[in-house]
Amino acid sequence: MQEPNIDPKLLKPYDPKETEDRIYKIWEESGFFNPDVCIEKGVTDKDATTFSMVLPPPNVTGTLHLGHAATLTIEDIMTRFARMQGKRTLWLPGTDHAAIATQSKVEKILEKEEGKRKTDLGREEFLKRVNKFAQESHDTIINQSKKMGASLDWSREAFTLDEKRNLAVRTAFKKMYGDGLIYRGHRIVNWDPKGQTVISDDEIVYEERKAKFYTFKYSKDFPISISTTRPETKVGDTAVAVNPKDERYTQYIGKTFTIEDFCGVKLEIKVVADDAVEKEFGTGALGVTPAHSQIDAEIAMRHNLPTKQVINEFAKMTVGDERILNKKTTEARLVIAEWLKSEGLLEKEEEVTQNISTAERTGGIIEPLPKLQWFINVNKPIADRNNKTLKELMLEAVRGGEINIIPDRFEKVYYNWIENLRDWCISRQIWYGHRIPVWYKSEEIYCGVEAPKEDGWIQDEDTLDTWFSSGLWTFSTLGWPDLNATDFKTYHPTNMLETGYDILFFWIARMILMSTYLIGEVPFKTVYLHGIVRDSQGRKMSKSLGNAMDPLDLTQKYGADAVRMSLIIGTGPGNDSKMSEDKIRAYKNYANKLWNITRFVLSSTENIKLDSSFNDYSDKDKELIKERHDLIVEITKEMDEYKFYIVGEKIYHYTWSRFADVILEESKEIFKNGTNEEKESRAQFLLDTLTKILKILHPFMPFVTEEIWSIMPIDNKKLLMVERWPETERS
Repeated sequence: MQEPNIDPKLLKPYDPKETEDRIYKIWEESGFFNPDVCIEKGVTDKDATTFSMVLPPPNVTGTLHLGHAATLTIEDIMTRFARMQGKRTLWLPGTDHAAIATQSKVEKILEKEEGKRKTDLGREEFLKRVNKFAQESHDTIINQSKKMGASLDWSREAFTLDEKRNLAVRTAFKKMYGDGLIYRGHRIVNWDPKGQTVISDDEIVYEERKAKFYTFKYSKDFPISISTTRPETKVGDTAVAVNPKDERYTQYIGKTFTIEDFCGVKLEIKVVADDAVEKEFGTGALGVTPAHSQIDAEIAMRHNLPTKQVINEFAKMTVGDERILNKKTTEARLVIAEWLKSEGLLEKEEEVTQNISTAERTGGIIEPLPKLQWFINVNKPIADRNNKTLKELMLEAVRGGEINIIPDRFEKVYYNWIENLRDWCISRQIWYGHRIPVWYKSEEIYCGVEAPKEDGWIQDEDTLDTWFSSGLWTFSTLGWPDLNATDFKTYHPTNMLETGYDILFFWIARMILMSTYLIGEVPFKTVYLHGIVRDSQGRKMSKSLGNAMDPLDLTQKYGADAVRMSLIIGTGPGNDSKMSEDKIRAYKNYANKLWNITRFVLSSTENIKLDSSFNDYSDKDKELIKERHDLIVEITKEMDEYKFYIVGEKIYHYTWSRFADVILEESKEIFKNGTNEEKESRAQFLLDTLTKILKILHPFMPFVTEEIWSIMPIDNKKLLMVERWPETERS
């Protein structure tokens, strides 16, 4: 008598804790995450269509959160689907050094644990500490990514600060410098007085705070009133701008007024006409402070106004008498407000709510300051790109249809951001990061991929904005600047870039900038944007609210498959999602249901193997096959259209409501009282259908499906991760 073909493990409940690490190890040891191995072992054709994608590199500042888990889940679904379609599939992993964030974190640890500052250690020793912290964070992140089931090609792992990426950064910088796109100049930048560095727009966090809105005149005989929340900056004013069509002020345009004493400071104020001024806002007149406002600096450039810096890098006043000199801006603000009152110049004082710019990593209030920094010129025509500017290249890539953004409503947002793009400040006053490849000797400047060979040259102290190196990510990870690198020639442009919509501009736009300029092609063909993962009440997750959910804790409790399904179902591209443990628990139940379905099917079809050539189906089973076929056709089309949330929902309902609740219940009667032909037909149908369910579910729930696949009675099986997706022609 033959042994029954049901595996003993099916007799116990499904246990993700026992399964998931073991399954991941099997996948890793198979080598199938690497497309080269798939070709060597004959599971992928060498001439197959390629599918390539880079992982948005998580910052080496700690651990992954649910947003990262969503990224990993969506991208793993894409990757596993492409691999099962027989494509030459590369999903390339890596991490980001995230210079300011990482350095800031280590500085806080150093101060808290040792009571020291980075300057106490010196640059070299401090960087050793940062590198150690980054490596530990990296190891945690990689472990978490594996726990989520991410089928990344770890053999190609990259780091934005490793030597290969550093070569790419130096090469890109030199070319841009040579083409006149990178320049050094004095411009208004976002200065973080606490972190003592420039920061980019995306590193600013806007906080709503109450503020006083003052309306006043510079002196009793000055004819125009102005309004501001920052009277301390008014000691740096060089003009008042009005709208040229504002009849209230036409008579004063072009005149210059001398204010002998504005709280101890002498001012020369010229009245200028500028279309940027809104007649209806405030008094319709704008006090122009060219050194401490980006908008005012632009007005000053248009009207050739002088610039007077009155605040320093420590947010302290640099002009005036003892009342305000060397005072913090917040103190000087109150002093000047009181002076305006005492002089009878203050006309109105209102309480308003305003968005205050703060530095994301330090919490310091941003001061717009004129600084000598390195910039990328986004408006300069580029000779070898048909005299197009970087802005034009970035716009054309999307407008011309070379890059498709999903959902398409973000295209307008992208265009608007690019059209208003200013020159990009790329230098940072921190120690951790890619050092600017520029050296100085007296008045000479040398820019090169390698340091100058002669003695006496001193390298620029500044490092580059992290986004500069991550902007090269799609091609620096594939071997660039070697244009003949096999990976570069095979996988670039990448097919897909999947990430959160919140970094559409900061990362995606910069990758488009770098790729279209440096190599003359787009970095990716499709951009898939996902939303923010929120709590069950729709709130952003944060430590302060106490509602943050650790993906590692959740996978430990419910299994990675359940967490993955809960992150996907119910959430279309570009939309925020709500997450709760109840939702995750429901998909843990689904994994158990799938396990129980398998137990029923295999115990009902003991000693029967799936026969792929079987065709003697009953009329009823032929109807069910047609129904199944139509569903697979639908699902495959929706997978191609990245509608994973719909596919997840459909296969869930088919498995539970149709297959388990209806078809398996009907099957009990057939196996009990049906003819031998009906039993054989139904047995083959159930095995075939379960096989197809497992294949379709695999990208979504890879662990439980791979485990069940290992005990399915099928000849010549490969790992499920490299089995073919169900054919839609004859399913």
